Amino acid sequence: MCERGAPADEDDGYVVAPEGLSDAQVMGDACVVCHARWPRPRQQLGVLPDGTRVYGCSECARLAADHHTDPFDRHLLATH
Repeated sequence: MCERGAPADEDDGYVVAPEGLSDAQVMGDACVVCHARWPRPRQQLGVLPDGTRVYGCSECARLAADHHTDPFDRHLLATH
């Protein structure tokens, strides 16, 4: 298992634009979608353009999984 912040493979999920993300979201300390910090996000929701993994809370991860139907179809995950 990779460390948080370690470069990820290209097929690790949505590519998330870092503009508008807080430092906590980029570091994996807050949900990349709803900014929740507790419990600490554990579900990988995507990667930044540099390959750094971003995480989400379980509720946002469920919503993303329900929305994502085609594993080869890439989308930009909006945060606002």
